[in-house]
Amino acid sequence: MQSMLGALVTSPTIDLSTPTKPRSKPASRLPSTSSVTNTTDQPATALTRTAVSLEYASLRYPKHCPTGMYVIPSPENILVWDAVFFVHQGYYADSILKFRLIFPPNYPERPPAVQFVTDVFHPLISQQDGSFNLAPRFRPWRPKEHHVFDVLHWIKAAFKKHALDDIKEHDCLNKEAFRLYHDTTSSFAALATQSSLLSQSSSALFDKDHPSMAGKGSHSIQFRELKPDKLAALRKQIGLHEWETNNTS
Repeated sequence: MQSMLGALVTSPTIDLSTPTKPRSKPASRLPSTSSVTNTTDQPATALTRTAVSLEYASLRYPKHCPTGMYVIPSPENILVWDAVFFVHQGYYADSILKFRLIFPPNYPERPPAVQFVTDVFHPLISQQDGSFNLAPRFRPWRPKEHHVFDVLHWIKAAFKKHALDDIKEHDCLNKEAFRLYHDTTSSFAALATQSSLLSQSSSALFDKDHPSMAGKGSHSIQFRELKPDKLAALRKQIGLHEWETNNTS
């Protein structure tokens, strides 16, 4: 049930802190949704659009959408999906990572591109443009065997220790992260934790002018602040309760 909701959820609401003040916008890091629309919309065939739509519909099936992931197509373009990944374990525990899947005009012959909107220190993620390397899992991409839910599960697995152990240097878009992981694990762990803390910050979640969002347009899954009274009312409505602490001697 949780994975089904993960695929079909609309923009969630999370209360973390007060939004930060706007700041000047730096140079673009990733293409915005609108710019992606211009490059993918026109040449895409009806077959491609149908294939992508069916892939999204399939996320409703049990275990297709990984636990902790929320995915929704951009309202501007079916070939662009926005997603959020809540990491629960490992070096990146408690990270809130926004990423984007961009389908090529000839999908499923070619795999979707994956680009992280949130800055994260990871061997497979470029620090320049947020690109994520699918190659370690899909070499080669087989259109009759591989699907988007496979891509989502690989993204989740890539943040776990067993996958980090198996990554080869030639596949890494962040060579420094690879070297630190194998040579100075404590330093790697510290930078991964720093990525996690920054991803949870109010500026990263609420500030549309945050550097990581520059030039990318609006992410379809947006967070907004809730006042304490509204948060309490919402928690009551959906049946959530405060954690009870058992005092034992």
